[in-house]
This record gives sequence, structure tokens and C-alpha cells, in this order.
Amino acid sequence: MSPWIQAYEIDHPLVIAGPCSAETEEQVLTIAHALKNSDVSVFRAGIWKPRTRPGGFEGVGVIGLKWLQRAKAETGLPMAIEVANRNHVELALEHDIDVLWIGARTTVNPFAVQEIADALRGTNKTVLLKNPVNPDLSLWIGGLERLHQANISNLGVIHRGFSTYEKTKYRNQPEWHIAIEFKQKFPEVPMIIDPSHITGKRDMVFQVAQEALDLNYDGMIVETHHSPDKAWSDAAQQVTPEHLKQMFVDWRVRKPDDEAEDFQIAMHQLRKKIDEMDSRLLEVLGKRMEVAEEIGKLKKAKNVSVLQSKRWQEVLDKMTQEGAEKGLGQEFILSIFRAIHQESIAHQEKIILKK
Repeated sequence: MSPWIQAYEIDHPLVIAGPCSAETEEQVLTIAHALKNSDVSVFRAGIWKPRTRPGGFEGVGVIGLKWLQRAKAETGLPMAIEVANRNHVELALEHDIDVLWIGARTTVNPFAVQEIADALRGTNKTVLLKNPVNPDLSLWIGGLERLHQANISNLGVIHRGFSTYEKTKYRNQPEWHIAIEFKQKFPEVPMIIDPSHITGKRDMVFQVAQEALDLNYDGMIVETHHSPDKAWSDAAQQVTPEHLKQMFVDWRVRKPDDEAEDFQIAMHQLRKKIDEMDSRLLEVLGKRMEVAEEIGKLKKAKNVSVLQSKRWQEVLDKMTQEGAEKGLGQEFILSIFRAIHQESIAHQEKIILKK
């Protein structure tokens, strides 16, 4: 566990919770007191709200920082807010905010991240970096590196999902593999899940948070409102304090490993089977690409275009149906066969362009 998380003296994953937006002083205090003496370690509230289009509620601004100061004094909970520029940082430090996070829209802009890093240089505050809106691992890593180079010692990242043009059951696609790859590159950096923004629906928050706990995440940030349906922003994804407390009871925290001999032997045998299957998968994929190249030669000889949209849709429909019969999720099947199709096209194009 990271030293800055250990400082909270908890024996459970870190929980940051509070409303999407600070709306009124009464609302902030009501929710903060409702979360006091629970498993919540840090209270969060949006002071400045970056909106996709102008005209919506964009946060109460500086006055909200005063409300957080009072909430901290009355409950003892550390406070967390989002910052998007140097001015936000300076005001947050002036009001002794404990945790600052950089939002997904800001992470995509290296200039903005650098400005924030410079403003926070050498601070002992905890700084959390959300993944960028688009699924770009390099941008996420680059943001972390800029903060690290500013000698900010208490760092963490927030996995809040990624935007997509396709409609799925999620508000923001989790793309778990990207977060897992980030964690593999930086195992010492705490990773926190944001199930509220990933799902966009309060009835899915528990499920996604549990998936993150199963993957050994270090904590979560959950939007919580005493009257969520009346919230001024992101009403559909906020849970009540009572709902959140029930989640604390229902969540299951897994052990990182088990040293028992019978467990280790069984795992070794099962992993050996997985390794053998993976090798066979690669062998089949290699042969499939050989067939794709033969198709490319035929298309070249007959001057036929590489992309055959009707055929491609037939493949997708067929594989989705067969996948469902084998208990495989539609999104999983689509992601696999889109990758295979793209690789097949690359092989065919190489054949067609070859002189």
C-alpha cells in the first residue's frame, strides 16, 4: 500500500466520496456529516465543473472552497476537488484542500498538465490523475511523468473509463486492459476506480467497483448525494450515503495471493492449460492471416477493393451469435474480431500494394 494511503490508517481500500458538485453550503455539510464515521476517508466535491457545452451548471466557484473548509472543520474529513489550471491550484492550496485531482479533459492537454505540475511543484498534497478521455495510454503516462518530475511525492491515478462513439451499457468504456497495462508499468502508483463516471448509472456502480477490487485496485471515488435525483449535475450516477454504506458491507476485498501448497499446485496446472491454449490460438491466428493473404492475392488479380462491408457485417453477426452461445459477451467478441479484421486488412493491403 502506498505511504500516502497508509497515512489514513485504514484496513480497507481507500474510499473518496461526495457529490459531483458542491451546490449549496447546506448540501455540502449534509452529505459530509452523513459520510462521517463510515469507511469514507476523503470527501470530494466539484467546485469548477468543465461542461461539454456552455450554458449548463459550471460549478459554484471559489465560495465552495469555504464550504469545504467548514465541512472539514466539522467532520474531520480531508477534502478533495478537481483542478484544471494554475489558478485552481493556487486557490485550492490557499484553502488547504488535501487532495487534488486532474480531470480526464485536462489530462489530454500536456500544456495544462504541465501548468498544474509547475503550480504544485514540491507540494506534499496528494495529486490524482484521471485517465484521458480518449484511450491513449501514452497521454496518461505522460501526465504522470510531468507530475513526478515536479517532485510531487504523493501521486495516484484514477481509472474513469474512456469515451467511445459506440453506444454500450457504459457511459465511458472501462477498457480494463489499458488500466492493467498502466498498473504493470507503474505498480507502485495507487490506482483508484471511478465507477460513477464509467457507468453513468447508480445501479451499476457496485458491479464495476467490485470488478476493480477483484483486480486489486487500491480504492475508489464514488459520487454520493443525499438527494441524487435533484442533483445539479450527473444525477443518474450518484448514490445516496445509505446506498454507499450498504456497498461497504457487500463489497468483497480479495487477497493478492494464497501461499497454500494446494492452491499453488492447482494454479500452476490451470495456468499451464491456459498457456497451451494461448499458443494454439496464436497458431490458428497465424494460419488465418495466411488465408487473408491468399484472399488479398485474389482481390489484386481481379482488381477488387480490400474492404467488403457486407461480408464483414455477416462475419460480425455470425461470430456474435456463436459467441453468445458459448457464454461470451458481445463487446468482447466485437473487440476481438475487429482487431482480427484490421490485421487481415493490413495483410491484404500489403499484398495489393506489393509491386
